[in-house]
Amino acid sequence: MTSKEYLPRICDKLLAESLKAAGAVLIEGAKWCGKTSTASQAAKSALYMQDPDNAPSYMHLADTKPSLLLKGDNPRLLDEWQMAPVLWDAVRFEVDKRSDKGQFILTGSAVPTDNSTAHTGTGRFSRLLMRPMTLYESNESNGSVSLHDIFDGKLDIEGESQLTIEQIAQAICRGGWPAAIGLEEKQALKIARDYVDSIINFDVSRVDGIDKDPERVRLLLRSLARNESTLATIETIRKDIKATDFDISDKTIAHYMNALRRIFVIEDQPAWTPSMRSKRAIRASAKHHFVDPSIAVAVLGTNPEGILKDFESFGFFFESLCTRDLRVYAQANDGLVYHYHDRYDLESDIIIQLRDGRWGAVEVKLGNREIENAAGHLKKLEELIDTDKTYHPSFLMILTGGQFAYRRKDGVLIVPIGCMKP
Repeated sequence: MTSKEYLPRICDKLLAESLKAAGAVLIEGAKWCGKTSTASQAAKSALYMQDPDNAPSYMHLADTKPSLLLKGDNPRLLDEWQMAPVLWDAVRFEVDKRSDKGQFILTGSAVPTDNSTAHTGTGRFSRLLMRPMTLYESNESNGSVSLHDIFDGKLDIEGESQLTIEQIAQAICRGGWPAAIGLEEKQALKIARDYVDSIINFDVSRVDGIDKDPERVRLLLRSLARNESTLATIETIRKDIKATDFDISDKTIAHYMNALRRIFVIEDQPAWTPSMRSKRAIRASAKHHFVDPSIAVAVLGTNPEGILKDFESFGFFFESLCTRDLRVYAQANDGLVYHYHDRYDLESDIIIQLRDGRWGAVEVKLGNREIENAAGHLKKLEELIDTDKTYHPSFLMILTGGQFAYRRKDGVLIVPIGCMKP
């Protein structure tokens, strides 16, 4: 992607800040999410380890004198550095020797094995997790409602989303892959399908060098897709797979899922455990999500027309889309995304908590029918929080696929996903 074609990313600012604070920055994330393009905007020289013309020479140098691969103007980009894990320690040593900030940018779409490097890089490296593009980055959200402003108490919101339900379905199926933005629907959907094929046939085995049965990987991905945005256990997933007359052990499922995490295909949404006024048992299970909703759609072999006909599945995919976007928006505000669910089935689809302790609760509803119930659940959760030990919520929000952004009389914010920005 040339500089002219580059769509600005939220990570651009985060990368610039990280380069000012650390000697090296590691950008991690799913393959094809735009790491190399983003890093190239900031780099003044680059080493592309996957360059077919030079890769053999690079690997030879990595084995003999890796410091030669680090020569170049700073910041120097080392793309897909994990192909030669020795580069990690070489960069760490060079950062210590030069004692300058912003020397190197490393990108990687897989986490190497734990014993592949001699040092963790603590104090030398800043880590930056990059995800696929949000609707705001792909210019499909108009950004009329800012998460930053809401956390700062600016709750009298207003805005109008231009996204129709049909366009949201298309965005879910296309995904946030930069290469798919702007393509015709048929070509855009093919990118997500090719991504899934690559996971099944190559990536999930290459990450740890252990061959994995492609059919078992495919069935696992299908089960995860059917359980997208849920708290399904490994046992539930195993039974789901077994129903296809293909047995698989819990141990194998756990091993395969760990490999999928290491190539950033799945990203669990951890449970939020606040201090409550009453003794309520909070479920600690993580919620299942692919890093992008298009993966689930591609695995299940459906398309925008298909999910429009299955409104229940559409709702789960929509929650996955909202979770992806809010993760990126929260990251830009130094926050993380969780979920809340207790044994009385009181839940909040998304909890955004900033490092300073401020938090907000979000319910995701594709249509308007369930807004009243969702608002009631959010107000109930607000009442149960022990505000002597946990901050009072900065906001309560219902994130929708609708048209208008506004604040209800009870204070709950109604926000279309097509209005959100960091």
